[in-house]
Amino acid sequence: MALVDVGDIHLDCERSGSGPPLLLIMGMSGTALTWGEPFLRELRRDFEVIVYDHRGVGASSRLEGPITTAELAADAAALLAALELDSVHVLGISMGGMVAQELALAHPERVRTLALGCTYCGGPRSVRTGEEQRRRIVQAQSAGDRELALRTSWELNVSSSFASDEQQYSEFAARALRRRVAVAVILQQARAVLAHDTSARLSQLSAPTLILHGTEDQLLPLANAQLMAELVPHARVEIFDGVGHLFFLERPQRSAALLREHAAVHA
Repeated sequence: MALVDVGDIHLDCERSGSGPPLLLIMGMSGTALTWGEPFLRELRRDFEVIVYDHRGVGASSRLEGPITTAELAADAAALLAALELDSVHVLGISMGGMVAQELALAHPERVRTLALGCTYCGGPRSVRTGEEQRRRIVQAQSAGDRELALRTSWELNVSSSFASDEQQYSEFAARALRRRVAVAVILQQARAVLAHDTSARLSQLSAPTLILHGTEDQLLPLANAQLMAELVPHARVEIFDGVGHLFFLERPQRSAALLREHAAVHA
């Protein structure tokens, strides 16, 4: 990872692989490590992969006060400018998918293709995280028990079958412990998610759009993908049956293949 000056802040960024550039935008409480090596390894075969940490995360500049998904999208656009990349393929997941929507709307010339994974558009028809899931998250975060917080996050982010794989959990936990995200930052990111609403503007998206979602997503239910498919012109939808929120951890090869096909069709 290397620090890149982006206006009055800096973002921790890494470029790897070869091919057309692909910007990965991570979700709430995640880091550049959260993508997992199996998924990144698959992507590097066909893309120059660009991962970074949002402000407030890792070595990136501190998060000073509230933030919006539009402001995080401005960070992403400034990062592309600093890296001298005129346009890129974009994958955003969860909160990162909301940032990717704002990026593609504000800077359509910079987005060759858009992939929106396990995310939502906000607005009155979107389905937010359920009450039971929110209760579990709050209890785990407030308990002061790091192991409980990690285990709860794992169980909510993946399918029940994948959650039982202790090797996968160990790798997930190791990545989270290697680069911790402060609770204060997560709370500000959560506020940005709750305030996000592109529902009335998605019809303006011009980038070819791929929507990816798992049927067992407990955090942002599948109905959100179906809604966005209605709102985004000519969107293509790919559903992962029996897969949870972090679909790219459960299906790294299939996820990478879909991005490869999407980029190739719209080259």
